[in-house]
Amino acid sequence: MKLILRWLIIAVSLYVAAWIIPGIMVEGDAWVVYSVMAIILALVNALIRPILKFLSCGFILITLGLFVLVINAATFMLSAQIAQNWFGVGYYVDGFGAALLGSIIVSIVSVVLSRFLIDEE
Repeated sequence: MKLILRWLIIAVSLYVAAWIIPGIMVEGDAWVVYSVMAIILALVNALIRPILKFLSCGFILITLGLFVLVINAATFMLSAQIAQNWFGVGYYVDGFGAALLGSIIVSIVSVVLSRFLIDEE
């Protein structure tokens, strides 16, 4: 049940990011797009993001952790590209700036919704 709730939280946070950021667009059946994109983003964050953080740990230390924002934006853009090219899902990110702002919005909304909806025992 907790996995489904986390998936829904990511889907809602992707909706909020697309609603707020003008460089993020959705085409097609919106909730299908958000659902597929949530799965792809979760898999990219689970599989690729740790590798990127390990390979760039020097940059993360030098920038006092701010390089993690770049990694978040890169994984957000990569997830959108995978959704478009492999699955034909219409979630479009128009450049690095939109990806950076979108990843920040997704992170903030996910943390807030997780805090209120998921019971950590």
